[in-house]
Amino acid sequence: MRRTRILTAVLALAAGLLAGTPPALAADSTAKVSLAADTYTWKNARIDGGGFVPGIVFNRSEKNLAYARTDIGGAYRWQESSRTWTPLLDSVGWDDWGHTGVVSLASDSVDPNKVYAAVGTYTNGWDPKNGAVMRSSNRGASWQKADLPFKLGGNMPGRGMGERLAVDPNKNSVLYLGAPSGKGLWRSTDSGVSWSQVANFPNVGNYQQDPSDTSGYASDNQGVVWVTFDESTGTSGNATRAIYVGVADLQNSVYRSTDAGATWTRLAGQPTGYLAHKGVLDATGGYLYLSYSDKGGPYDGGKGQVWRYATATGTWTNISPVAEADTYYGFSGLTVDRQNPGTVMATAYSSWWPDTQIFRSTDNGATWTKAWDYSSYPNRANRYTMDVSSSPWLTWGANPSPPEQSPKLGWMTESLEIDPFNSNRMMYGTGATLYGTENLTNWDSGGQFTIKPMVQGLEETAVNDLASPPSGAPLLSALGDVGGFRHTDLTKVPSMMFTSPNFTTTTSLDFAETNANTVVRVGNLDSGPHIAFSTDNGANWFAGTDPSGVSGGGTVAAASDGSRFVWSPDGTGVQYTTGFGSSWSASSGLPAGAIVESDRVDAKTFYGFKSGKFYVSTDGGATFTASAATGLPSGDSVRFKALPGVKGDVWLAGGATDGAYGLWHSTDAGASWTKLANVDQADAIGFGKAATGASYQTLYTSAKIGGVRGIFRSTDKGATWTRINDDAHQWGWTGAAITGDPRVYGRVYVSTNGRGVIYGDTSDTSGGGGTDPTDPTDPTDPTPTGACAVTYKITNQWSGGFQADVQLSNTGSSTWTGWSLGWAFPNAQTISQTWNAESTQSGSTVTAKNVGWNANVAAGSSVSFGFTGSWSGTNGKPTAFKLGDQTCTVA
Repeated sequence: MRRTRILTAVLALAAGLLAGTPPALAADSTAKVSLAADTYTWKNARIDGGGFVPGIVFNRSEKNLAYARTDIGGAYRWQESSRTWTPLLDSVGWDDWGHTGVVSLASDSVDPNKVYAAVGTYTNGWDPKNGAVMRSSNRGASWQKADLPFKLGGNMPGRGMGERLAVDPNKNSVLYLGAPSGKGLWRSTDSGVSWSQVANFPNVGNYQQDPSDTSGYASDNQGVVWVTFDESTGTSGNATRAIYVGVADLQNSVYRSTDAGATWTRLAGQPTGYLAHKGVLDATGGYLYLSYSDKGGPYDGGKGQVWRYATATGTWTNISPVAEADTYYGFSGLTVDRQNPGTVMATAYSSWWPDTQIFRSTDNGATWTKAWDYSSYPNRANRYTMDVSSSPWLTWGANPSPPEQSPKLGWMTESLEIDPFNSNRMMYGTGATLYGTENLTNWDSGGQFTIKPMVQGLEETAVNDLASPPSGAPLLSALGDVGGFRHTDLTKVPSMMFTSPNFTTTTSLDFAETNANTVVRVGNLDSGPHIAFSTDNGANWFAGTDPSGVSGGGTVAAASDGSRFVWSPDGTGVQYTTGFGSSWSASSGLPAGAIVESDRVDAKTFYGFKSGKFYVSTDGGATFTASAATGLPSGDSVRFKALPGVKGDVWLAGGATDGAYGLWHSTDAGASWTKLANVDQADAIGFGKAATGASYQTLYTSAKIGGVRGIFRSTDKGATWTRINDDAHQWGWTGAAITGDPRVYGRVYVSTNGRGVIYGDTSDTSGGGGTDPTDPTDPTDPTPTGACAVTYKITNQWSGGFQADVQLSNTGSSTWTGWSLGWAFPNAQTISQTWNAESTQSGSTVTAKNVGWNANVAAGSSVSFGFTGSWSGTNGKPTAFKLGDQTCTVA
């Protein structure tokens, strides 16, 4: 089934930009704000993947250094020691949300510490800002940015082609960037600090997926799509002479310069009628390999070819794995084995049914074998086995008929790379995950190779809604592309997404406040129902019946006791039902397309909002009456929630910069509202466990307060606010949903548009007196006793910087209820950032203490944390560690 990326941020921001309203009538002038960030630990609720990975880049000079790019969820670096991915663009802020879309990546083979990312999500008006090239000299730990005078499209058609960005392998101060939208080819000669157009490059491209698309999305010229250097035509310190460039032009797709970019010519004799998705050069063998499709991808493509160009003689050879007449797909993913350059692989990226295909040749493309073939139709013989036990949801709960299989080998397979240092390791991206194998050469000996998800740490879901019930699973999520999940353990991948039915995108969900076993969700589906119910807290589901005219999920609300539901679907007006949606009745008084929510105490009270008006129903959703209140945002970029445990207590966030924008509070079911004067802008509001001694639940908001954008917490009903994220943890756009945890003080769940579900835990355990149900104690003064052991491992090191992991083991006989580990650096190293612990440093002496969620360490168990730091001269390991006054064994 085709899984498409959703435009969560686009839709919300577009609605916000269109909104306008008079100023609010009431304001709370007594509120105050504190912008001092609390100390929070931020992690992902593990899903592992969940979106399209259009690019994988291995560094050609350093083993185990690899990067992956996503279309809306940032970039990642491979961590070999833990076999996980580290996110690199979490520092992208709200105003630059489009820079979480990565259209290309380049890793410098001359200086492996340097990495570049070309960022920007849309080339049309959906993304208000131009693109940029981010540059890092510490492998993505921090970035500098060069703004461009045009937009880039990490989530545009053609995003699987590339790489558009490339570093000269002989003179690494020189970079090239292929631009979309007719902007041509660009060059930097100062390591990405400044850029200028290559004025004499002859072709800016002309291919448009759909020229009639008035939105500008499918009608954009896909432009210059890849750059490849022939490193054999240069020497160290001198610019490479031969450069090949791919252009989105069906008749003129490949150009070459033989004088380091001074002049350019169309490569003579090239195939026509196709777009060259990839151009991979094997300097050892003297071949440029090209994968072609008749379309730009990543969804479309009906015909394709693979060609080989001899760089010395100019000879073109059609080496397509199958005859063109037998293709119903295009080719894209393309790689050569740098250890065995005659070995080439390619993918049939747009073969949706029955599966994608991967081809392999060990003789420069003269002959090919397939990852799977028919034994006797419809039965298949696979050269591989698939083990998705680490991400079992990749089966989609499907049991298809042959020749389809579950899990699928993939779809949208535009990225495919063999590790340049290890012929046995291959990685490839799909529309849902990143797969890999480490025994690839079994293919050639007639054995089977094993494919597994190689995606841990790469979280790419777009989040539409979040719920944290007071009992049962701590987190329920509504997601794009993969529907949503029930997390019973935030640190583990759930076994399956929501099924029965399986929405392609879940748009809204809710639970009954006083009966959390009753859950409802709504979403989009090509065919079938758009609503589903659960009576066991989201563990199992059954489909409801759609009223006539429903075309999409919209929003949904459950009565506080689960006795009835109100649904505002796409395609028809607001509906209500008693029971589980076997029949529906039209609500009156509430406009179609309204946002709906329920009172969390009164089972017959529901709320709605549409175009600046707030509506209330006291008869279970049958009739709604508009509140007389004015001054609310006039547009529909609004999210509101009713407070659990208090009837008629409602908070509303939203608005736009050209009108009313902020946070409002009502204590009389929306009859009147007070606007909080201390909140400049707010886009989502949620509630969590109250702080110790507080009489009101903790508020969380994604907002701009005191001129600063961030995630904020209030323990005093909005009188004061504390920013709880920091500039390194911003995640672009976070306006879709936010909620606290009713059982764990300080824990907050944050939606992102491509970085999955982020959750944070505070180190300020004294602030709430709350406890994690999996952590029965709440230590504030860690004084553990007993034997301990420490393993200190440097997991990554570069010029002036390093990353280290520390494992602290309880080798005694009693449980620690808090810990504090101290050591001294031998060479004046300095810690810059710590995760899974709170660290302080004085001179060379470091103290690392537990955070709230990892305080308890049972006898025989261990806890791990990590940090990045700086070093100079020598980076020696500490030789002694103390847990309080107890000296630990050093492993």
